[in-house]
Amino acid sequence: MEPRNLLSTDADAVSAAPALDEAEALRRLRTHAPLCAAAETDRGAARRRGDDDLNPGFLERMPAFRPAAVLVPLVRRPDALHVLFTRRTPNLNAHAGQICFPGGRVETQDNGPRATALRETAEEIGLASDAVHLTAQLDPYHTRTGFAVTPFVGVLDPPAALQPDPAEVAEVFEVPLTFILHPKSRETHSVTVRGAARQYHVFPYGPYYIWGATAGMLVNLAEVLRRPC
Repeated sequence: MEPRNLLSTDADAVSAAPALDEAEALRRLRTHAPLCAAAETDRGAARRRGDDDLNPGFLERMPAFRPAAVLVPLVRRPDALHVLFTRRTPNLNAHAGQICFPGGRVETQDNGPRATALRETAEEIGLASDAVHLTAQLDPYHTRTGFAVTPFVGVLDPPAALQPDPAEVAEVFEVPLTFILHPKSRETHSVTVRGAARQYHVFPYGPYYIWGATAGMLVNLAEVLRRPC
């Protein structure tokens, strides 16, 4: 996994972000977002996040949500931790061209959502499960497409050989964690859905437009990491 030099839309936001070294970041993750049992799909007392965070009532008529899981990969770099993302290919039936974390729906052969996150990561970007050090479990995130997504935070030590699936992944890239943590990096945008305005989080970064469920999970990650132990 080679370093990628990306141009932030707000270089000052990165440089001015609150200092948080790797050891302290991992300590806060383990303290405030601990891993649950391997087969557990619900954090129990955890706050439920979702596409209705900024839109009260948006998901109230949804039927039962299908379980899914993603990996939020943190890459150890000499300067600081970076967050790894994928950009989906433009020809997919769902979420074409969008920026996502590797992941997908929980299949019957998976031993819970943790196994799903690792399996989907291996399938999508070719990252072996034993190369990921699972560290934390964020709050479940519910989407308007009917999924209850469990996000797992995992740490990667470069170099790691990546082999993205060309049918699903157009690009793999990284964003400094300091950018995600800075309040000025996050924006709120709006779109009309079924005749009503729907608001959503956005993290614009250079040519990348990180929004939707992925941005919502980043908001959760930033809240956890801003909370002192």
